[in-house]
Amino acid sequence: MKILHLSTDDFSGGASKAAYRLHTALLQNGIDSSMRVLTHQTANDKVLAGRGPRSFIEKVKGRIYKKLRAFTERNWKTDNLIMHSFGQVSAGIVEEINHCDADVVNLHWVVNLLSIDDIGNIRKPIVWTLHDMWAFCGGEHVAHDDEASRFRVGYLPDNRPLGESGPDLNREAWESKQKHWANQKFNIVTPGRWMAGCAKDSVLFRDAAITVIPNPIEMEHLWHPVPRDFARRVLGLEQDKKYVLSGSAGGMPHLKGEDLLKQAMVKVMAARDVASDSDEIELLIFGQYQPANNNDWPCKVHWLGPVRDDHVMSLIYSAADVMMVPSRVDNLPNTAIEAHACGIPVVAFNIGGLPDIVDHQHSGWLAPAFDVDNLAKGMLWVLSDPVRWQALSDVARKTAHARFSPRVVVEQYLRIYEQALRESAPGSNSRSHNTHE
Repeated sequence: MKILHLSTDDFSGGASKAAYRLHTALLQNGIDSSMRVLTHQTANDKVLAGRGPRSFIEKVKGRIYKKLRAFTERNWKTDNLIMHSFGQVSAGIVEEINHCDADVVNLHWVVNLLSIDDIGNIRKPIVWTLHDMWAFCGGEHVAHDDEASRFRVGYLPDNRPLGESGPDLNREAWESKQKHWANQKFNIVTPGRWMAGCAKDSVLFRDAAITVIPNPIEMEHLWHPVPRDFARRVLGLEQDKKYVLSGSAGGMPHLKGEDLLKQAMVKVMAARDVASDSDEIELLIFGQYQPANNNDWPCKVHWLGPVRDDHVMSLIYSAADVMMVPSRVDNLPNTAIEAHACGIPVVAFNIGGLPDIVDHQHSGWLAPAFDVDNLAKGMLWVLSDPVRWQALSDVARKTAHARFSPRVVVEQYLRIYEQALRESAPGSNSRSHNTHE
């Protein structure tokens, strides 16, 4: 069986990293896997990058269309500041896909690689791994999740969000998906149960086969515990501190809960002040350098900047005492999985895909959604007892191995690939509409 993964890139973000990890996990388990991306950062010779061939006329038409689209979007306004993509940009590789020797195409995050029309024109069996909500929404990559959500009831003329005005580009994108995907069969994979529920409730995917399969992570040679004293020496950190780690202050601070982390840290430091040992706790933040005029954290902060080497990131996890994931919305965050693989307890809100990773009071702590007091309580609970911490660490590592090891994940994906092949066979009418966990 030959699998072709389609992803905008292969390393720059969480979705691309998850796609690349699945690709390499398949290779390591003897499956013929390749990857087609727009841009790439890895040196894997099974990853091909670039646009498809375009004639001079096609290039001119593309430039004109881009200017017209920019003019239209200029009048569109929204208070949803999370990325929107309206599915009009194509890298021109559909013919390449349809004529390649892959048996199954596995879509991932494909913005600017494939247009909505492109996806409808793929003539190979399709498995689509959803790393965000775009596939079943309009142009939104993250949408409000409630009973009145447009992805649940349809993008109607009279149900636009209050903070949105101008041309209804989300409705246009959603209607385009309805039109171009009407005859397309998708086998949908979501890394966590929350995303599966959203997809199953959506108008676009309510009749699709939806399966929950987590993202894989290699835990023997890369993501594994490193002795804490060694990790701290390498990183220049002190041995007698308690280090709280977070990646929440990156490019989407509101979505990732930077403000909630800060509030929780204020409460933690106040509680430590009572015990006269507040200086023991310091914060490690990766993903960005220290921002200007951002000195109002209640404790010392080590700004680690963007970390592009997974071996260095593994050392950072191992140097920490606890990983904080205070996200408001999250699918199945790689950071929580990576922390557990390195034996680090995770404290997070009980939202999105976090319950699929963290077992409350066994491998970490899950606070009720956005309850900062309880989040702080969980952090102190993890940090306050060394014996309990070791038990949490042991369970975190075992849990990661049982749920996210490449062998476990690949076995589940192979079943879905085989299902997609069966359904594409001439005369096949088999179709499962159930969400599997």
